[in-house]
Amino acid sequence: MDIHKVWNEQTNSWSVVLAGEIDIYNAPELKSSLLQLVEANKGNINIDCADLKYIDSTGLGVLISALRNVKEYNGDIIIRNLQPYIYKIFSITGLDKVFTIEGQG
Repeated sequence: MDIHKVWNEQTNSWSVVLAGEIDIYNAPELKSSLLQLVEANKGNINIDCADLKYIDSTGLGVLISALRNVKEYNGDIIIRNLQPYIYKIFSITGLDKVFTIEGQG
């Protein structure tokens, strides 16, 4: 899993690019990265998943946890460019109603 993150002053938001696979082995790394973002600057988090190849239930749990933290200050997590087979996971689990999802890869 690769994580690239940048704070954007103009939009008061984080741009995060996730690539590779998110599973039980690297989900804790993702969780700590997202928590650090929220602690550093309170803003929306835009996650680009165009290069995300796989996410398991542990990874989904990390995203839900991050969303709870962001909602505490009325922020949002916007997930962009999901591959169709990953979007299907969000849809089956109902997370497409929980997260703001824009575009599919």
